[in-house]
Amino acid sequence: MSKTNTITVTLSDLAKTIDHSLLHPTLTDASIIAGLHLAKNYNVATACIKPASIDLAKKVLAGSSVLICAVIGFPHGNSTTNIKILEATEMVRVGAAEIDMVVNIGKVLGGDWEYVSAEIKAVNDAVVGGGGVLKVIFENDYLGVEEIGRLCEICTQVGVGFVKTSTGYGFVKQADGGYNYKGATARDLKIMREKSGERKTLDDLLHVMSLGVTRIGATATVAILDETKKRGIGNEPVEVEFKPMAEEEIGAPPLEDPQGLADPWHPELAR
Repeated sequence: MSKTNTITVTLSDLAKTIDHSLLHPTLTDASIIAGLHLAKNYNVATACIKPASIDLAKKVLAGSSVLICAVIGFPHGNSTTNIKILEATEMVRVGAAEIDMVVNIGKVLGGDWEYVSAEIKAVNDAVVGGGGVLKVIFENDYLGVEEIGRLCEICTQVGVGFVKTSTGYGFVKQADGGYNYKGATARDLKIMREKSGERKTLDDLLHVMSLGVTRIGATATVAILDETKKRGIGNEPVEVEFKPMAEEEIGAPPLEDPQGLADPWHPELAR
């Protein structure tokens, strides 16, 4: 008999795992405002925004429990450490409660762990000093198991708030010449959990929560939370079954997104 996979959750538990992603470069102010209202109406954890959207986010989310998460060094992590510090400091000063920072991927792949560690610590110190929480994005599609594990160890030592799998924009050239990405895989999440102490569905969310994930970045917020209600998940804790992802099954949508707005979800693990 196959094993039944279950987890006990509430609607609020699920909503507050979601960073509603508003990061695609083509989003207009009108699209961003609509996304912010969606985040507010569904009472998610944060609205994840580009720095230029901070004023819109403050206006729409005022009076709600939805926090603002701003990205820095996004999406490729190539800014200097000083610029990342400046970005992070400014975003926290003007109202961001959380900061998503992309590591310098080239330095990681080159094994310059002194640089990588110093940068993460410097940005974390700046964010925490301003009263915020830092989340560090690895971009796992470019990395191997050893790099992912080492980054988790560094983030543990530094004391960052969350570690995160991917930006959603780390495209890798495939054998057929096209570009794609995996985003979050069950394998990587297990590695990150151990080391650090469109398939964006409710089942996927329940599975990664069972692995220890406490936050995900997603654009499929409505689909996930509407399905939550259909399954009878409400304000009281309820045990629900879920279909687990395979070890290498991805949490990314197909590239044929008609509006060009698709990006994978980005599970995070609390430190």
